[in-house]
Amino acid sequence: MRLSPTVLVVLGAVVALVALGITDQVLPASDPRTVELRPWVAARALGVTAYLLLTLEVVLGLLLSHPRMASGWRKTRQVFPWHEMVTVFLGAFLALHVVLLAADRFAGVGWAGVLVPGMSTYRPSAIAAGSVAMYALIITAVTAKWTRLLPAGWWLKVHRLAIVAFLLAWAHAVLAGTDGGALTPVYLATGLVVLVLGILRWWTARVRPQRATPATPALSIVRPAPAASQEEA
Repeated sequence: MRLSPTVLVVLGAVVALVALGITDQVLPASDPRTVELRPWVAARALGVTAYLLLTLEVVLGLLLSHPRMASGWRKTRQVFPWHEMVTVFLGAFLALHVVLLAADRFAGVGWAGVLVPGMSTYRPSAIAAGSVAMYALIITAVTAKWTRLLPAGWWLKVHRLAIVAFLLAWAHAVLAGTDGGALTPVYLATGLVVLVLGILRWWTARVRPQRATPATPALSIVRPAPAASQEEA
């Protein structure tokens, strides 16, 4: 699915309005302290949503790359548009999560902490894992859109960074959020799903019998007949 910049801007605005509406319902601005907490709560909600979308994106990617997808299941045309759509929504929620987190002066992260791993004063290791995961996702998305710019055979190697991005995002979600304890079952369940699907995909590719390459028939070499003698008996 190819979306124009205008559609992306509209999508980002809708996501922002949804986030603001949910924040207003969950944490109404009743006092100055609550007003200060609202950006943090919105950033956390957007981050959790982005993580769940990333989980869905990785699951769909594992299904698309499964050896049986092309030979047996034949559902690539049905699954691939969902994979692309989830990527678009993931980008929108992730961008707003980063902006709100960096702009919140009470969060202790700042723009330097978001963009440069290790520069955050709030849980620097956990925030750094999220920053590296963000860059890995950007690389996989850009290279997936402009595959022709890469050398032959490099697209799949680069796209496998999505697994690395998921692992780093999982660590970021578990270690960075103040609500990590309440959401621990969610993180364990999603991590287990991705782990099991990844092992099944690897195992199927490993044990799947390879098609036998037909042997090249030997070429019969026919020697040319000797030229007729010019002498008469």
